[in-house]
Amino acid sequence: MSELLLIAATGLAREVLATVRSSGRYDVVGFLDDDADRIGTDVDGAPVLGTIDDSVHYTHAFFLVCQDSGQSRRAVVERLSALGIGANRYATVMDPAVRIPEGCRIGRGSILLQNVTLTASVTLGSHVVAMPGVTFTHDAVVADFATFAAGASLGGGVRIGHAAHLGMNSSVRERTSVGANAVVGMGAAVLSNVPDGETWVGVPAHGLDREAFCFGGGQ
Repeated sequence: MSELLLIAATGLAREVLATVRSSGRYDVVGFLDDDADRIGTDVDGAPVLGTIDDSVHYTHAFFLVCQDSGQSRRAVVERLSALGIGANRYATVMDPAVRIPEGCRIGRGSILLQNVTLTASVTLGSHVVAMPGVTFTHDAVVADFATFAAGASLGGGVRIGHAAHLGMNSSVRERTSVGANAVVGMGAAVLSNVPDGETWVGVPAHGLDREAFCFGGGQ
């Protein structure tokens, strides 16, 4: 059984730990976290062994970055890369019940929790996080470091940009896109393309600048 270290002792990391213990695919050695107060403590029975920089001492282990936001995960991966840890050192963790149909592709370092559904020809990049109940419909393409909160759903042919974040129970209409570093709010229904870096909320979803205008925020 391969050894696995979880980077950052977050709530997401605890969920990953429970998933890995259910699957039996990896032996979780422990956590690495930069919070000095956590070092030497246990999280759900797994020890916090040191800081992220201590990853260089674990030459035979795989790693999984468990920062909650895509931008934070990207920063950690860049930091580990500078320490000489390449893409082949990252594990991919999926709940044992998640089915990956033929023609679907999942990048290294990605996390798929309970009841995540992929239908046909779905492509997920590296270090993508899908919380419980996320649905990826046919031909959806997701770039690296994107994050999907519980219950988010993509229609067919949707494109999700690098490090985008989709909130809980949000949905994206078929053949539309969410740009890089964009944020879709909880429960939002995206019916048209979301530009890079913008935050959209509501039903139908719209940019936050429009909402501020409606309530006099721009005066």
